[in-house]
Amino acid sequence: MLSVFDQGPPPACPTPFNMAAHVLRRANQNPDKTALSVLRSDGADDWSYRDLQSAILGTATGLLQAGLKPGDIALMRLGNTVDFPIAYLGAISVGIVPVPTSSQLTEPETARMIDELKPAAVLRDPTVACAAHPLQIELAELTRMRDLPPAEVQLGDPNRLAYVVYTSGTSGKPRAVAHAHRAIWARQMMVDGWYGLQETDRLCHAGAFNWTYTLGTGLMDPWTIGATALIPEPGTDPNGLPALLRRHGATIFAAAPGVFRKILKTTGDIDLPDLRHSLCAGEKLSRHLHTQWAERTGTELYEAYGMSECSTFISSSPAHPARGEALGQPQPGRRVAILGQDGPVPQGQEGTIAIHRSDPGLMLTYLNAPDEAKARMQGDWFLTGDQGAMAVDGQITYLGRDDEMMNAGGYRVSPVEVEAALSRYPGISQVGAAAVEVKQDTFVIAAFYTGPEKLDEATLQSYVEANLARYKQPRAFIHLPELPTGGNGKLLRRALPAYFKATNK
Repeated sequence: MLSVFDQGPPPACPTPFNMAAHVLRRANQNPDKTALSVLRSDGADDWSYRDLQSAILGTATGLLQAGLKPGDIALMRLGNTVDFPIAYLGAISVGIVPVPTSSQLTEPETARMIDELKPAAVLRDPTVACAAHPLQIELAELTRMRDLPPAEVQLGDPNRLAYVVYTSGTSGKPRAVAHAHRAIWARQMMVDGWYGLQETDRLCHAGAFNWTYTLGTGLMDPWTIGATALIPEPGTDPNGLPALLRRHGATIFAAAPGVFRKILKTTGDIDLPDLRHSLCAGEKLSRHLHTQWAERTGTELYEAYGMSECSTFISSSPAHPARGEALGQPQPGRRVAILGQDGPVPQGQEGTIAIHRSDPGLMLTYLNAPDEAKARMQGDWFLTGDQGAMAVDGQITYLGRDDEMMNAGGYRVSPVEVEAALSRYPGISQVGAAAVEVKQDTFVIAAFYTGPEKLDEATLQSYVEANLARYKQPRAFIHLPELPTGGNGKLLRRALPAYFKATNK
């Protein structure tokens, strides 16, 4: 048998359609229910479905009054606050295309985005770094927009452009991933295929408002089915999360592996009486961490695999737990294969994980590189660049990346992008970047460089802080007489972690 999972397509996305309207579809059914609680150590700031819908559609009116029109691109430079999802959904509701970005990006990084996207406006918190743009709509103005009359939602073709997210590609240049309105429809396959989410759930996500993992799993998906989203206020200490989860009756907890790891550093049992289970994504979950969480909490932890181009589409779930070292299986409605050069490989054989082009969650294209998007297609299959193997029951085991992407703290980072920034630094002749394990299950980015002499690490750290987002910054700098290369002279990045171990014995 070949490595193809296909149990039939999902229901077709209705038309006309609007992503934001789909997210808010329960607001009129239960307007007084709490849609969002921003958790503080001494209480919570609650938003009802009525308040949330009013703020989003009022913001939509304000964006139109500011001169934006359907199809315009708006770069989002907002902080880790509720303002982020309100502005995001407000834009989408009237056909404006938001581009959510991490508040950690530096001014030079945003300058490249502005040059590439040519956005009509920047939605801006003045405390967040951003390059110059002639139309910056600041946070105070966005907040005032919430009180405006509601805009009329723009319905249309579910395949039209809804939003753009940036990801790093194998070339080292971040790619602008264009998604259609139908992407939110596809996320329904996660509800049973990963979350086990119910309308009565109180789902707490430990990530920032302006992280796409939080936007989807932590906010939009609970709102779509009428559940309650819980988000800890910015700056919450991970050690304090169990107390918040317990106090606010969280039934599902979602985070990146690093958050679970920090919580497990606390001593004693982790008493979470209302917790049904937890969700993990952002980087590969180790078996050691999984087992520890289950033993300490008495609850299960379900992992998911995905990417910016298609969100998560392989996962374990309450209905289909992972077996052994497997990630889980494709979610119901997904069509997934393991490919070799000539198509799907036999079951059990290693190949590239691929998803069918008909998947409603698959991106439209890369705005800045349509040819690269086409190059990632093999017939009707989109190649993820990750290796895996499919068992006879459809369970898929992850076998590593094929493109040397790094993962530190849940963020995927191209080594080429880090190397490009450091190669401009005086005194560096050649540089290579790799994720290295500094202790069990904890990885950081390290930069390995050659040059006439060892450079001052504090100065190097200051340089990367000014030129790279925090999650892209190396945490270690190793000076070597030469970098490992292959017979063709190309850098062997996979050999670099061994040099880190050798210099840290």
